[in-house]
Amino acid sequence: MGCTAAQLCFRCDSLSSFGRLGASKQPFPGCFLSLDKSSESGGRAPREQDLLLAAAYVSDAQYNRNIPFETSPQAIRLYYFYNHWTMQAATYFFICIDLSLALFEEPALFPLPFLATSIVEVLCLTAFLGRLVHFAKVTPQMVFWKDTKNICIMLTIVLTLIDLIVYGSLEAVNIHSVRWSRALRPVFLINFPESRQIRRAFRSIRNTLPDILYVFLLFLFSVLMFSLMALKLFGDRGLKTVEGSPYFTNILDIAFELYVLVTTANSPDVMMPAYDFNGWYSLYFITYIIINTYIFMSVFLAVVYNNYRKHLKNEIRKLAYLKRHKMIEAFNLLKVQVGTEFVVKEAQWRRLAKVVAPDISSSHLELLLRVSDEGQKGHVDKMNFLRLADLLNIQVVTINIKRHPLEAWMPRVYQSSASLLVQRMVRHRVFVWVYDVIILVNAIFIALDERNPFISYAEWLFLSLYIIEILLKLYTYEPRSYFGRRQFWNWFDVLIIIAALVATVANTTIQSARKYSSQQILDIVLILRILRLLRVIVSIERFRVIVTTLINIGPAMLTFGGLVLVVYYVFAIIGMEAFHSKVQFFDPNFTAPDALVCGNPALKDSAFARNRYCKNNFNDLASAFILLMELTVVNQWHVLAGGFALVTHQAAKLYFVGFHIVVVILIVNIFIAFILEAFFVAYSLEKSEVETAIEKKIQELGVGIQEEAVQDGKLVDNMDTRDSGFSGDDGDNKRKALKGLYFRIASKKYRTVDALLQQMFESEIAPEDEGPPLDEILNFSPSDICPKNPSFENSA
Repeated sequence: MGCTAAQLCFRCDSLSSFGRLGASKQPFPGCFLSLDKSSESGGRAPREQDLLLAAAYVSDAQYNRNIPFETSPQAIRLYYFYNHWTMQAATYFFICIDLSLALFEEPALFPLPFLATSIVEVLCLTAFLGRLVHFAKVTPQMVFWKDTKNICIMLTIVLTLIDLIVYGSLEAVNIHSVRWSRALRPVFLINFPESRQIRRAFRSIRNTLPDILYVFLLFLFSVLMFSLMALKLFGDRGLKTVEGSPYFTNILDIAFELYVLVTTANSPDVMMPAYDFNGWYSLYFITYIIINTYIFMSVFLAVVYNNYRKHLKNEIRKLAYLKRHKMIEAFNLLKVQVGTEFVVKEAQWRRLAKVVAPDISSSHLELLLRVSDEGQKGHVDKMNFLRLADLLNIQVVTINIKRHPLEAWMPRVYQSSASLLVQRMVRHRVFVWVYDVIILVNAIFIALDERNPFISYAEWLFLSLYIIEILLKLYTYEPRSYFGRRQFWNWFDVLIIIAALVATVANTTIQSARKYSSQQILDIVLILRILRLLRVIVSIERFRVIVTTLINIGPAMLTFGGLVLVVYYVFAIIGMEAFHSKVQFFDPNFTAPDALVCGNPALKDSAFARNRYCKNNFNDLASAFILLMELTVVNQWHVLAGGFALVTHQAAKLYFVGFHIVVVILIVNIFIAFILEAFFVAYSLEKSEVETAIEKKIQELGVGIQEEAVQDGKLVDNMDTRDSGFSGDDGDNKRKALKGLYFRIASKKYRTVDALLQQMFESEIAPEDEGPPLDEILNFSPSDICPKNPSFENSA
């Protein structure tokens, strides 16, 4: 292994010179490895069990898992199997099946017999129990029985089975009862270890509740005070609402209407009777809106954001120290003494990396080894070993330089002066600008009258220009590179232009035959063509920051999607049990009297019936979800609440108020807090171009291609990519210098906000800092990271 750093500019034919890997490719991490113990020197040779245990620690650090497990050989192999992607996929499959049963149970969108749904649910419960037993086999017994998640899963399984037996027995004797255990089904989604992101979101809500409770109580006190004022001001004046009912004569109705006014859903309707009577009464409502809508709602957001940010940073800090702790444990298992220091031998490091990432390529593994073994000493010291989890998390793209087919077929023509001029022109930034202008002009023409002959002929001109653009790029860039796996815009452009060309030709042919018009087909293609404007938006730096932020929060949107799904599902099940069949939907052409009152006489002359909200009901899961989405939007939510209160009881309004508090005030504000934090992190990284020390090392070795050297989707010509997209160069000289196999760091635009925050926090931990003891890490409190004596400087 006498290669120098300069020789790491790998040639394809030189890969065989690297040392052979000591372990063959494994079907999944955790199988036996044959270790050559005689190759170790300077200390005790690590055993096979130590290697597997160290690989488990590194894998946990890589994926931020915090699952305590037994360290016996059998438990380690069971732990590997527990974390295998097939087991996780099977768990989510049964969770989805269990949640979707509500579509087939009464009240059902697709009715199935109770026996069929109960059998499926028992199968799902069996799978959950098996997963729980598997987890118990790898976790210490004391830890398992103290874990609240496991207790919740077991209790939910038992309660569901009891509910199934009771419900089935009553159905057998034609007695209808309530399937109350269906509301517990999201417990499985929350409490299995795979859903740690959703649990983190629920922890944020739980940790925020104590602080927000005081603000909420003060808010309710304000609403109550204004309600009493309204009762005294308007209750004895004989005022009537638009429906003719008494205005502000009942304290409970007043409190509800004023709570609705905080959401602005009934403004200005609720004010109009008093305002019509005396214009000065408007000051009462204006004061109320300023205090409760603008001040209190802003305070809610501030409290939620402050607590969310505080607890998020505490969790990130805990994850960072736990990762450091796991990597230290892995190092201690594999270390041997060389001279005066402890290190991990190169052969052992290779085997460890192959167990953790069995699909890693030999060239990628060799690159990571060169980063870890800085002086090519044949071993990895402790400081560099601790970076292994981060190394494996960095997506490295292997780039193989290849010649353009035209250069191989007709080298003289392709390398001629005229050909090189065309290639330089296509690579130049002005070429991109020109076509951005053409797209904008084309958008203006699309907005004009298509029936105008001049506009119709202009469309052919634009199509010709787009086809010329594609042909020029295919002439300049190697075709396989142009149509690479991650070259989304290239595929998008080509498909749009081909579709536009086919539709335009078909439309012209059909219209000339005068059989029928296919304008609708062309309209669809024109709409798709307008999407090319997105290229112009992304090319502007200020817009790119926003787009990058949206990309960063994309993966985490799934977390909040799961959070909303859990809350929606619970409220939907409760609503279906309480309100199903109370409101019926009739076809608009149906003229029976029941159609005018949504099948319930209690809705006669109500705003619910007048607005034709009959389809907004809880008669099946899909309808319930749509209704809950309408309640989340807030507009007219008081009309929906009032309708269901009329068909049941006025206490039903508490259901809708509770949903508004949980979803709109709490979850939506947490989502806003997340977006704010995501934007601040993404914006700061966009400005500072933060890189980890590992990324810098890869660039310093001279084997990386800077991603930032090429902007706006330019390509390296004659470049074949593997695993991901590819980058490019800024000139012909550098392009000619590229030979053989190169690497680059995959795009940093797709990192999650949590990963960025963890990276920023880890950069503050000194490499030699081993962190506090494990017990102290697990008991971290958010107050530990808050300054005891806050000042303007540390607040900033």
